[in-house]
Amino acid sequence: MKKYLLIVLAIVLAASCGPKDGDYTFYFCSTNDVHGRYFDSLYVGNNTAASLLAVSSTVDSIRKAAGQENVILIDAGDCVQGDNASYYFNYVDTLTPHLYARMANYMGYDAVVVGNHDIEAGHPVYDRLRKELACPFLAANALRTSSSSGTAGRPKPYFQDYLVITRAGIRIAILGFTNPNIRNWLSPDLWSGMEFTTLIPYVQEYVDKVRKREKPDIVIVAAHTGTGPELTPEQVSAVKSSGAGTGQPLYENQGLALLQTLRGVDFVICAHDHSPVTVQTDTICLINSGSHCRNVGLGRIDFTVRDGKITSRSHSATLVPVHKENVDTAMRSFFRKDYEAVKAFTVEPVGKLEVPFVTRDSYTGMCPYIDFIHTVSLGCEPAQISFAAPLTYDGTVSPGTLVYNDLFKIYPYENQLFVVRMTGQEIKDYLEYSYGQWINTVSGPGDGHLLKIRNTPDPRTGSMRWSFAGRAYNFDSAAGIVYDVDVTKPQGERVTVRSMASGEPFHADSTYCVAMTSYRASGGGGLMREGAGIDTDRIDERTVARYPEIRNLIYDAIREAGTLSADAVSDRSRLGSWSFVPEKVAGPMLEKDMELVFGD
Repeated sequence: MKKYLLIVLAIVLAASCGPKDGDYTFYFCSTNDVHGRYFDSLYVGNNTAASLLAVSSTVDSIRKAAGQENVILIDAGDCVQGDNASYYFNYVDTLTPHLYARMANYMGYDAVVVGNHDIEAGHPVYDRLRKELACPFLAANALRTSSSSGTAGRPKPYFQDYLVITRAGIRIAILGFTNPNIRNWLSPDLWSGMEFTTLIPYVQEYVDKVRKREKPDIVIVAAHTGTGPELTPEQVSAVKSSGAGTGQPLYENQGLALLQTLRGVDFVICAHDHSPVTVQTDTICLINSGSHCRNVGLGRIDFTVRDGKITSRSHSATLVPVHKENVDTAMRSFFRKDYEAVKAFTVEPVGKLEVPFVTRDSYTGMCPYIDFIHTVSLGCEPAQISFAAPLTYDGTVSPGTLVYNDLFKIYPYENQLFVVRMTGQEIKDYLEYSYGQWINTVSGPGDGHLLKIRNTPDPRTGSMRWSFAGRAYNFDSAAGIVYDVDVTKPQGERVTVRSMASGEPFHADSTYCVAMTSYRASGGGGLMREGAGIDTDRIDERTVARYPEIRNLIYDAIREAGTLSADAVSDRSRLGSWSFVPEKVAGPMLEKDMELVFGD
C-alpha cells in the first residue's frame, strides 16, 4: 500500500510540474556577430550606428508585448571582436569585468554561443567571459584534448554544451555550437586545449542525447556557422540514413544543411556570414539576423497542450529591424563611465599621416594603404616577402593627426603576424590563386568584367547592387618582389615574378621567409592549402617567427615614425612593385568595374 501511494504521489508531482492544458506562445529573440558594437556612438564626430543599446530597446518592446516569461534571448557568437569597446576590455582594461559580459547580463541573455572571433581574442578573454557571463557560454563541439572523457567516451566540451530553461512548465533546450573551421582561421595557441568537430552529424547526435536525457518540449540549436548552400536531395537522404557528414565544402557554413537534416529541432539560429535571412519549413525555422546589431531575429512557436501533452505546434520566423536611434536610455546611462573610458582611449593621438589611406584603391593595384601594411610586415625579421589584403572593404583615413580609432579602419582584426618559409614556386602559386578569386581573364575592354563582380540583391536592403563575388579580405597582394599580373592570361599563367625588390633574382626553387596573418597561415581563405599546396595543419614546421597582433605592430610603427610620409609608406626599394598588365586593357576595365561597385 505504501509503495502504491508513493507511485501515485510521484505521478501527481510530475503532472503538477509539467505544462497545464492550454495554448502557449513563446518568442525567441536572437542576435549574432555583434562584433563589439556595444555603443551607438562611433567615438569620433557625431556618427552613430546600431548597437546593443538599440537591441536592448527592441527586445524590451517584444518582452512588454509578449510577457517577459515568454521571451528567450540568445546570441549566436562573435561578441568581443571588431570595435573599440571590445578591444579596450579585451586587452587594455583587463581588471574590470568585461563590458560585454556586463551588458549581456543587464539585457538578460539566456545563452551566448562562442564564435570564431571570440576564440581569436585568446584564452584570457574568453575564459573571463565563461566566468563573468550570468548565462552559459555555449560550444558543444569545442572538445577538450585532455584525457578526460564525457558521454560514450567522447572528450568533454571545453565550454558548456547546452541548457534547459523551464517556463510555465514548458522545457526549452538550447544547444550551442561554434564554427568547426576555427583551426583554419586561427593560430593553435589561441585554442590550445581544444579541438573542433564538424556539425554534421555531430549536432544530431547531441540533439538525440539531450532529448533522451532532458525530455524537452522545444529544442533550439544555435550555431556559429554561416547559412551556406542547400544540400541536394541525395545529400539529405545520405545524412538522414547514415549520419554521414556532408564534406569539406560545407565545413564553414552549414546552417541550411542543419535545417534540412535535423530531426527533433524547432529552430536553427545561425551566424558568421553576416547575411540576414530566415527560412521556414513545416517543422523547423532558420534565423540569421545578419551582423552589427542591425536586426533582431524573432522566432515564434505556438502550441496546444491537452492532457499534459503537446497536440499541435506551428513555427514562424522574421527579422525585426533595429532602429539605431531608438536606444535604451537607462542602459546608456548605466554604462556611461565605460563609454567615456573607451572614448578617451580611442581618441588619443598616435601620430600624423601625410598621405590618404583609401582602402578601395587596393583592388586596382598598389596604394599607400596596403603599402603601409606591407611595410609594417616587412619590418618583422626575418621577413623578405609580405602577403596582405584589404581588411576594411571601403574606408578612408584622411591626412592629419591619427588617433587610435583610426587604427580600426586601417586594421580591424586581431590577427597575429607569422613569418613562414615558402619556396618561390609556392609563392607564385599562392598569388595565382589569390588573383583567381579577384579577377577574370579578359581579351579587351569589351570583354565583360575584369573584376569578379556580380549584380545581386543586397541582403540588408533587398535592392540590387554590384559587389565582389569573393571576399575582399582574401585578395592578397605581395610586397618584397617585383611582378606583373597579366589579365589576358588564365589562372596559373597570370603572375610573372621578375625579381626581388632589391633587384636580386627570384628563384622558384629557393626558399623565402614570408610575412602573413595568422588567419592566412592557419589556412584561412584557402590560399595556402588550395593555392600553394601547403598543409596548414603542419604550419608550425614552416613558421620561423610569430609576432603580436598586427594592429599593435601598426601602432608601434606609427609611434616610432611620428609622421607617415608618402616616401616612408611606399618605399619601392623595399616593397618592390606589381601591376595589372597590359595597362591599356586593365586600366579602362578596372575604372568601369570600380564605378559599378562603388558608384561615387
